[in-house]
Amino acid sequence: MCGISGWVDFDRDLGQAGRTALAMTATMACRGPDDEGLWLAPHVALGHRRLAVIDIEGGRQPMVAEEDGRPLAAITYSGEVYNFRELRDELAARGHRFRTRSDTEVVLRAYLQWGDDFVTRLNGMFAFAIWDIRREELLLVRDRMGVKPLYYRPTPAGVLFGSEPKAILANPLARPAAVDADGLRELLSLVKTPEHAIYRGMHEVRPGQIVTVSRRGLTRRRYWRLEAREHTDDLDTTVRTVRGLLDDIVERQLVSDVPLCTLLSGGLDSSAITALAAKASKEHGAGGIRSFAVDFAGYSDNFQPDEMRDTPDAPYVHDVVRHVAPDHSDITLDSADLMDHSVRAAVLRARDLPTGIGDMDASLLLLFTAVRRHSTVALSGESADEVFGGYRWFHDPETVAADTFPWLVTPGAGRFGGLAALLDDSLLRKLDLPAYRAESYRQALAESPRLPGERGLERRMREICHLHLTRFVQVLLDRKDRMSMAVGLEVRVPFCDHRLVEYVFNTPWSMKTFDGREKSLLRAATADVLPRSVLERRKSPYPSTQDPGYDAALRERAARLLDRRDIPAAPLIDFGKVRDALARPAGPGGAPGGVRAQLEGLLQLNAWMAEYDVQLVL
Repeated sequence: MCGISGWVDFDRDLGQAGRTALAMTATMACRGPDDEGLWLAPHVALGHRRLAVIDIEGGRQPMVAEEDGRPLAAITYSGEVYNFRELRDELAARGHRFRTRSDTEVVLRAYLQWGDDFVTRLNGMFAFAIWDIRREELLLVRDRMGVKPLYYRPTPAGVLFGSEPKAILANPLARPAAVDADGLRELLSLVKTPEHAIYRGMHEVRPGQIVTVSRRGLTRRRYWRLEAREHTDDLDTTVRTVRGLLDDIVERQLVSDVPLCTLLSGGLDSSAITALAAKASKEHGAGGIRSFAVDFAGYSDNFQPDEMRDTPDAPYVHDVVRHVAPDHSDITLDSADLMDHSVRAAVLRARDLPTGIGDMDASLLLLFTAVRRHSTVALSGESADEVFGGYRWFHDPETVAADTFPWLVTPGAGRFGGLAALLDDSLLRKLDLPAYRAESYRQALAESPRLPGERGLERRMREICHLHLTRFVQVLLDRKDRMSMAVGLEVRVPFCDHRLVEYVFNTPWSMKTFDGREKSLLRAATADVLPRSVLERRKSPYPSTQDPGYDAALRERAARLLDRRDIPAAPLIDFGKVRDALARPAGPGGAPGGVRAQLEGLLQLNAWMAEYDVQLVL
């Protein structure tokens, strides 16, 4: 999967900047534990950390394409292009000669053949930089759904870029790590404004976007966005088309030169991917598939339903295992694991920002750590809820009608709603988070496409789906990428294939819910490969520990901050509010949005400001 970084400067000779370029690249050693590469030219430095998945021997980077001994372009590349074999055959027929079996070389040659428009031919998840040696021009490119991250920071004479902010912050030109009022607003609001990167001066390449940097300056161009198209297929045809797409997508994403597995939660999404992967693997004579699930010690036996979760995962996981027969492992964690200082520090380093969801990030990191001992690639069911309309708030009339992002309405859905309750009142007045969220919502809503004459519920549900596919899904994809790449695990996301996203997005809401339930199309398309219990199970989010011991340990750590007045977060918080929070009981199971969320956010905020030496510019 890899980590990429680089530096373009038209006013200096970067041929002597190897030490700084290596320092930028070294921050992402976890993303690429197998190899390190650096390519220098007068005005550019490209760095690469490699996780070897395709063509173990031949896919080293940065990679340079030559013609008659003359270098034409260089690439540093992260991700996978799943149709690289077809593209390779087409390019070979056009006279291109290949030295490797890697998809990296296919991407580079495709650029030389078709120019900027080559990216529309790629099917996959990717983020890469191409330096055109002939034109002295840099292209930063990100996949359509934003599965792989890519950040950049313009400089007076060029740009710094990297898979993660930490790579950019390692360059002296990007110091200090400053955050202004808008950065804090974005951090606290859970609105995921496109291109906003929290750190002042830094941006995120938008999904489906190309950023071009040359002596003429920096330009941005969208090469893909969701469009409204009339859906003419009947229900039976639609279900068959969804299944056909899923079969093709899963088969393509099983291609790997290293051990591969699936992530299984016992929900419809991950169970469908596991079942389809097992089916495709057996049909191609590769045997079965390996799967992994996370669980907490005593979780099923002591489970208490809350406003987000009706049932524990384990019974459904084991139903799938009996039905599909994968080689399965449960990864069981306890509160000591989740509160381990080294684990929480690793989460912060991976995320580059505080997230406010503590145990769910820690458990995901520990799950991926265990998976990585056996597999290098994993298939995930992430994003099916955004594609097929799976969240409970999609089906709540009051939430759908609310004049804001749906995930901000549902109780327990907010990330930093908790932390905001602990902030200083004067700061809250200055930030005016409600106004920021309202403006962000108006901007997001204005981008939603619609069909001529579309009105009523169908029009509103197209808007709701678009908000999720362009905003909310980015939060989850970033989490999945950071936690997996922190341990050198590549996680693929079949439901983010743009062909499936485009097709289902344009399917009428009445068809998406034809049986009166969530994710009707996905349930119908995969009914033949799943146990009945999973097909009938109601949506349940990623689990959060309900162990009272976890809450007690969290409170103890937060209480220690009350004894200190010189902590980095002191200018932002109200110590009286922290004291009041500690005096209140936790919600059932440490419900998100309650005391636990407040304390998680406080501890992470303080640790982040200390670790990254964050300079507030308010």
